Amino acid sequence: MRWGAALGPALLIVALVTGCGTSGADSGPAGPSAGGSASPSPVATPPEQLCARIVSHWSREALDGDGYGDYQSMGMSNGQYDILREVVDAARAEQERAGRKAAERLVDEEARTRCAKLYRNGNPTGGPWS
Repeated sequence: MRWGAALGPALLIVALVTGCGTSGADSGPAGPSAGGSASPSPVATPPEQLCARIVSHWSREALDGDGYGDYQSMGMSNGQYDILREVVDAARAEQERAGRKAAERLVDEEARTRCAKLYRNGNPTGGPWS
């Protein structure tokens, strides 16, 4: 094997990974020379969306027959756990009446609605377990 043939692709990969060919001066005011990182800052997910995601996840687990246990072991607050139990009860009834897909739609809708209500004024004020 010739070293040149193997070295060419390796150098291309290194150049792509390290960004060779771009200098801070060429980047303009928003580039690396502006004193900041070129990568965007992470965006925080609003608490009502996190609540809806976790409630939806554990609701589906419960519908699958896996049940649910201690709210802390699921990473939930007491308020989120209350929502989970209400959503699961409604989803089980909906699943018997209209099937699994209807129950999953209900889970998503109820989780969003109830979590939005829980966080409507910001974080609940009943302590970390709310």
